[in-house]
Amino acid sequence: MATERAGAVPDRGPGRLRAAARLLGAEAALTFRRPRHLAMLGVLAVVPILIGVAVRLVAGDGVTESIVAQVAGNGLVLTFAAFFVMLPLILPLAVSVVAGDAVAGEASQGTLRYLLTAPAGRGRLLALKYANVLLFCLAACTLVAVSALVAGLVLFPSGPVTLLSGTTVPFAEGLLRAGVAVLYASAGMAALGALALLFSTLTENPIGAISATVVLVVVSEVLAAIPQLSALRPFLLTSWWNAFDGVLRAPMDTGRMGTGLLVFAGYIVISGSLAWARFTSRDVTS
Repeated sequence: MATERAGAVPDRGPGRLRAAARLLGAEAALTFRRPRHLAMLGVLAVVPILIGVAVRLVAGDGVTESIVAQVAGNGLVLTFAAFFVMLPLILPLAVSVVAGDAVAGEASQGTLRYLLTAPAGRGRLLALKYANVLLFCLAACTLVAVSALVAGLVLFPSGPVTLLSGTTVPFAEGLLRAGVAVLYASAGMAALGALALLFSTLTENPIGAISATVVLVVVSEVLAAIPQLSALRPFLLTSWWNAFDGVLRAPMDTGRMGTGLLVFAGYIVISGSLAWARFTSRDVTS
């Protein structure tokens, strides 16, 4: 009997992983079925198309500004242009809604207390919520890139890509660089998602958590634009979102992008730790 009990122990690890995968799948299914989330994803898919149409119309008038000319000359560049336009506010807003609603939404609906009765524990539940936020960040950034790529290839010619440094690379390498940009943008949104999740543990009102996150983004953008406060820029999360343009240089600017990833990681660790401390030690269902 001791042998049988000992043989049952190794199954606990895989069993827990399967249970976590099922819970994550259920959480993701709820996230991607909610009408407001689907509406946001629809906006994320439409905006790159609108940008492409606007560039096509402007380019048709003979405007030769660099970004317009680059997009008009190669549809793949629309992918990078879409991130330049959408990273400052549109993508952060979508991520803020999902992450800000993760805990506060459950608390406001009264369903959080039932989730906390599960044997998984508060720490694992919070990790599950954040894993779902990560999936949404990756899905949102991928959707923007795919929509921009399809629109770009339909509206404009394709071929070798001319980088910001003036070097021309093959179309396949341009696609690879676009993929790196997607991953970098997803990491930046994941850092914002950790902040929004922290705010979500501090209130039972999801609108409050979402608003706090959006206000923080806007304030950071304003602070970064003030020359007298330039010393703050390296510490502002928003200052590093557009560092994905390192993929448009030859060689790729991995130094600046690497620093940005470290900043993102710092925000994730600090925000995640504070969210864990709040969620595991205080009553969030009262």
